[in-house]
Amino acid sequence: MSDDEADGELLALLRESFGLNGKSAPEPPRTKVLENAEFVCNNSIDVALNYRGSKAAASIIWTLVQEKKYSFRTWSEHELHPKAKDASTVDFIFTMDLLNFSFWSDSDNSNESYAVDFRGRIHTGYWSLVATLQRALEEGIPITNPTYWIDDECTDEILRHVFRSVTTDTIPLLDERISCLREAGKILHEVFDGSFINCIDIANGSAAALVNLVVESFPCFKDETRFEGRTVRFYKRAQILVADLWACFEGKDYGDFHDIDTITMFADYRIPQMLHSLGCLQYSPSLEHHIRQLLPIESGHNWEIQLRGCSIWCVELLRREILRQHPESTLNAILIDFFLYDTIKEEQERILAGKKQGQRDLIPHHRTRSIWY
Repeated sequence: MSDDEADGELLALLRESFGLNGKSAPEPPRTKVLENAEFVCNNSIDVALNYRGSKAAASIIWTLVQEKKYSFRTWSEHELHPKAKDASTVDFIFTMDLLNFSFWSDSDNSNESYAVDFRGRIHTGYWSLVATLQRALEEGIPITNPTYWIDDECTDEILRHVFRSVTTDTIPLLDERISCLREAGKILHEVFDGSFINCIDIANGSAAALVNLVVESFPCFKDETRFEGRTVRFYKRAQILVADLWACFEGKDYGDFHDIDTITMFADYRIPQMLHSLGCLQYSPSLEHHIRQLLPIESGHNWEIQLRGCSIWCVELLRREILRQHPESTLNAILIDFFLYDTIKEEQERILAGKKQGQRDLIPHHRTRSIWY
């Protein structure tokens, strides 16, 4: 076998381990993210669901989704997302979600936060990453090619140039991002013939199987922790990787997954903030004070786990409530997450218009620095 060929025995073992070997499997692949989130929510003492607020929010979300004609096609409408429906876009999405974490700045001054200038426009947050990749490609740097990440030409100095900012701030966790690229490039080369498309092929049209394959094959995607004596899985970046493929390819070709609705929302630091502003989530006084004081919460802390787990379960309940009110709905957790991230900021003033003046300020997002989100 040449160095460029995928390890056939290892691929067969992976297929068998995920129930993809053509034999009868005891049950379909499951990520267990949703079950774990329900467990966290049922055992949370500092984060609670407001069921009345969630019902009202479900109505608001449904109305706005209909008004905006929001669907998975919205993903490709953003100017920075790739438009081609080919293998190069699969590489782009894998790279993007490999690095899709921790964009918030330690500085309270937004003018000092990490920002990327691309084609004369300044981008921050998640969009700064997408702009970074597009800028590098325009400059002739093959940043989305996994083979490049392990090439001697891809030095740390070049990568630091790729992630340069128009401000004095650098992108958070730059060294960790570089490590993720190196690690993933090595694994893709040694196990998957240098292409993430081979992972998609192994999953055989199952979103859950692809998530499981990603987290088991790439350590930097294995977003797990311990809570109340149990392992809890969140898999934020692995799930959004599958969701981005589905949305970009509109459920076809590389985005064709028969069980896409098994994917949950993506537990990060922005969606809990938005769910709180909608009145879906409530925090204990100590947690709310901590967040409002912009104090850090360590990765794996009980507060952080509750915030993430309750957010996943809350979005699931929003989905169920929308389906109860509108049986024709095809909204899944992915689209609700995408919608909240894309739209709620624009609608915030209208949504909160009925609240008292002192309650109208959006609570800050919680501050946890990690590669998981």
